[in-house]
Amino acid sequence: MKRVVVTGLGAITPIGNNVPAYLDSLQKGMSGAAPITQFDTTHFKTKFACEVKNFIPEDFIDKKEVRRMDRFTQFALVSAGEAIKDAGFDLETVNKQRVGVIWASGIGGLHTLEKEIEDHVLGTGAPRHNPFLIPKMIINMGAGMISIQYGFMGINYGVVSACASSSHAIINAADYIRLGKADIIIAGGSEATIAKTAVGGFNNMKAMSERNDDPMSASRPYDKDRDGFVLGEGGGALVLEEYEHAMRRGARIYAEYAGGSMTNDAYHISAPHPEGIGVVNVMNLVLEEAGLSIADIGYINTHGTSTPLGDVAELIAIQKVFGAEAEKVNISSTKSMTGHLLGAAGAIEAIASILAMQHDFIPPTINHFTDDPEINPRLNLTFNQAQARKFDAALSNTFGFGGHNASVIFRKI
Repeated sequence: MKRVVVTGLGAITPIGNNVPAYLDSLQKGMSGAAPITQFDTTHFKTKFACEVKNFIPEDFIDKKEVRRMDRFTQFALVSAGEAIKDAGFDLETVNKQRVGVIWASGIGGLHTLEKEIEDHVLGTGAPRHNPFLIPKMIINMGAGMISIQYGFMGINYGVVSACASSSHAIINAADYIRLGKADIIIAGGSEATIAKTAVGGFNNMKAMSERNDDPMSASRPYDKDRDGFVLGEGGGALVLEEYEHAMRRGARIYAEYAGGSMTNDAYHISAPHPEGIGVVNVMNLVLEEAGLSIADIGYINTHGTSTPLGDVAELIAIQKVFGAEAEKVNISSTKSMTGHLLGAAGAIEAIASILAMQHDFIPPTINHFTDDPEINPRLNLTFNQAQARKFDAALSNTFGFGGHNASVIFRKI
């Protein structure tokens, strides 16, 4: 089977609008949470989120084209553009029929849909919709627009599996390269759901934090007083490339994709399985595929959303899989800094794991104030400050509503 490596990275996040800025914030333990600016939150229980700051799409995309894209597609183009430039392959000579794009989003063009419905209800009621409503809204448009921008004619589609979406995109992309169906695939995801419908919907599920008096400390995975996740937005892109293809062109290699696995809890639409069966299975399977032992993993980037049930369930599953080694590995949730990017979470967290491995540090779980008696105190959850550590392999978990579980492992090469 062919080997797959990572040769380019791109990110636009609530704590950095490119990879160097994102890395700097991960090392410093910065919070991206602040009061919401995208709509009036007067009547909402939660009034803050992790927004992307100072984003001017016209700095990257033609003004006419910007009007034809939802914000999630703008994030897709910007993060993918950074990754493609970072990878450094020649756009003139590369075989574009063997370059693909697999792009994910959990929800897609929510801003667009919401605005169109509001305009319809508040207007005359006549069906005078924007002619770009449908292409702006549909989830596959991230993949489509990236390919149109660069002329990539290979495998191309969108992935949706809630918060596991972009991890599934990465796994799918790597599998196609392993099978010899592509030389390069740009894989990742983007999300832009800081909108009234998303905030209101998650509020009524009692899934989001309502710590309006202190947004920056609201995302607190594993803390006794955590009260739900903080909504985030942005995008992350990885250039996955067949190893020999990368070597022939002298590419800089960040890491090797060692393996990926996917399971389902088959239990509940939004709650984790209380015994963590699906999560245990997905981690065992990814370790098996990667050909690694539990002792080989130096860092686990958890799903860790800051919800009362989910955080504990994942740690229980980690202890079942890793046994005594669970107390030796570093564990952290970068959602404590970025918030939860839903369908884009897996991509930016894979990037965080790769950057941590490259730069010999563990990103922190910030905002820890009070130990949770339900959590094993001997676990190294990397609280509040980054820790220096050299390690050769990182595992990243993402889980989605509907019971979807995904795990990926990257290793040094």
